[in-house]
Amino acid sequence: MATHDQKTQNLDILCAEKGRVLAQIPGMEERILNAALAVLEEQGPYAMLLYLKARHSEEFGKAEEKVFKGLLRDVFRDKFGNQADALAMISTLAQNLDDLLFARDLLRMTLSYARYHLKAKGGSTS
Repeated sequence: MATHDQKTQNLDILCAEKGRVLAQIPGMEERILNAALAVLEEQGPYAMLLYLKARHSEEFGKAEEKVFKGLLRDVFRDKFGNQADALAMISTLAQNLDDLLFARDLLRMTLSYARYHLKAKGGSTS
């Protein structure tokens, strides 16, 4: 895990906030989040991002910068240089198994919080 500058960041709150943002994306539905969680569990973070990009490109396009890249940059800070997309960022993290597994856990929490936010606003029943 990356070190933080002056203060310790509450990662649960960070994932909850990113999940809220994800749930507010137009067109985001619980079925999309459920499918993304299933791919994440079975094949990992790279496959999950690729699935979202291929099957739900409009929602992924809106979520990539605000949620996925933002989450990874907030936690892993300077590991990515000028990488332009979330897939490249996950590829970088895959060079260290601990980083990759930690990213998977953060993504799982974020997707779970997004589901809770959707349920709380009554936007989905899946």
